Amino acid sequence: MALRHESGSAIGRPKRGSRSIVLAAAAVVAFSLLAAACGGGRSSSPDDTSGGGSKKPTSTMFGELDSPCGPGTASGATDQGVTDTAITIGYGDDAGYSGAPGLNKEMSAAMKAMIKWCNDQGGINGRQITGNYGDAAIMNVNNVMTEACARDFMLVGQGWSLDSLQEQTRLGCKLPSVPTYTVSPAFANGPLMYQGVPNPVDMTPLSGAYQLAALFPEAVKKAAIFTANYPATKDSTDKALLSFPAAGWTFLNCEQTYNIGGESNWTPFVQRLKDCGAEVVFFSGSPAPNFQNVLDAAQQIGFSPKWYTDSNFYDAALGKWNTSGIADNVYVRSVFTPFEQANLNPATKQYIDIVTANGGGTSLLGMQATSSFLLWASAAQECGSTLTRDCVMQKLAAVHEWNGGGLHADTDPGANTPPNCGSLLKLSGTKYEQAAPAKAGEFECSPKFMVTVTGPLVDKAKLDSNRISQAGQ
Repeated sequence: MALRHESGSAIGRPKRGSRSIVLAAAAVVAFSLLAAACGGGRSSSPDDTSGGGSKKPTSTMFGELDSPCGPGTASGATDQGVTDTAITIGYGDDAGYSGAPGLNKEMSAAMKAMIKWCNDQGGINGRQITGNYGDAAIMNVNNVMTEACARDFMLVGQGWSLDSLQEQTRLGCKLPSVPTYTVSPAFANGPLMYQGVPNPVDMTPLSGAYQLAALFPEAVKKAAIFTANYPATKDSTDKALLSFPAAGWTFLNCEQTYNIGGESNWTPFVQRLKDCGAEVVFFSGSPAPNFQNVLDAAQQIGFSPKWYTDSNFYDAALGKWNTSGIADNVYVRSVFTPFEQANLNPATKQYIDIVTANGGGTSLLGMQATSSFLLWASAAQECGSTLTRDCVMQKLAAVHEWNGGGLHADTDPGANTPPNCGSLLKLSGTKYEQAAPAKAGEFECSPKFMVTVTGPLVDKAKLDSNRISQAGQ
C-alpha cells in the first residue's frame, strides 16, 4: 500500500494483491465519505512550511513501501531538535513499572532498530536520527514529557499507559506526537497527534467482536467484563460496553474489577463470573502476570469461558507460558499480519529480521511502533531541508491511506480513522492461529465493523467540530 495524499502524490509502490475479503463497493464508498466528512486535519498550524528540496530514496524498501531514509543535502537548524546533521526524537514505554517489569519494551526495541535501519541508509535526507528513550513506568509520564518538551523535535513510536496525565504538558510546549498507541480520550483525539493505527475515542473497529460472534453466536449473548481499576483499561472496556452490542453481544450485570497491581486471591473474581453464567469474558489488562493468574484460578474451579482480549495479548511470552493449554480459549483481535504468517507477508518478515538483528524482542505493539515510525519518517522526508514541526504535521494530515508497508490493514491517519478490516487470532498451545477469516493471510472487511461511539466516555474528550479533543488544553 502506498502512502497517498489528497493531492494524488504517493510515497511507495502501488497496492499489491489484495489481502482483504468481504469488501463490497459500498464499503469503499462509505469509507471515502467518512474520511471526507472527518477532514480538516489535526495540526494547529496551517501555514505551508514544507520548503521542498527533498529527493525520494528508492534503493531500499520496507515491505511494499519505498524507504523514506537515505542520503541527502538537507541542512539548517530549522526547529527544536533539528540541526544540519541530526534530528532528535523521543520515544518510550512503561518498562520500569514494578507490577509488570518490561511492560511494552518491544515498542522501544522496534524504535531502536528502525532508527538504526534508517541511519544506516543515510538518515532522513542526510540527517541522522537521534532517539531519546523515556521510561514512564506508568506513573511518571508527566516527568518524561517535561524532559521531551525541552529537547525533542517530536515524539515518535512511544506508548505510555497514563497518557491523560501528559497532555497539558505536551500541548503546553506544542510537542507533536506520532505514537504507537493512545489510551485516554484526550490523547486519542488530541491536537498535534497522528498515528499509524488510529484509535479514536469516538470510533471503534469491531472486526474481532463480530468474528467471535460469528463463531460463537450464543456464547456472546452471555458476556462479561473483567477490567482493572485503572483508566487505560476502564476506557477500553467502556468502549466495549457501548459498541459490542452492535455485533450481537449482550453483557451480563457482573462486571469484575481488579487491582492493577494484582490480587492475592483471584478465585473470588472468576467464581463470580462463573456463577453469573458468563460464557465469554472480555479481559482488559496485560498478559502477565495478572491474566496468567486469572487463568490459573479459573482452571482450579473448572471455569473455561472464551476469553476475548485486546491486541496486546498477541504476546510471545504468553504463548511460551501456555505449554499446558490453559490459555487455548484466548482470542485476540488484530489488524496486523501475525508472525506465524511472515512467509506470506514481506513487511512482517522484514520487521522481525530488523528487530531481532538488533537484539530486540518482537510483539504486535512493536509492529505498531514500526508503522508509526515509518509514517513519521515518510512525512519528515517530504519536508526536505525545511524540516519543521508544522511541515511534518501538514504532511501527516494529508495521509489518508496507510498500512505501514503492508504490516497491517488500511488505516486513515489524516482523518484519525481506524481500519474496518481485521482478523481474529486464537492461542493454541504455544502458537497463535488465525481463527477468522478462514484463509490465512487475509483480513475480513465490512463497513459494519466501524462503529461510532457516543456517550459519557466520548464527552470527556470535549471534541470540537473536527473531532479534535479540547480536554487536554
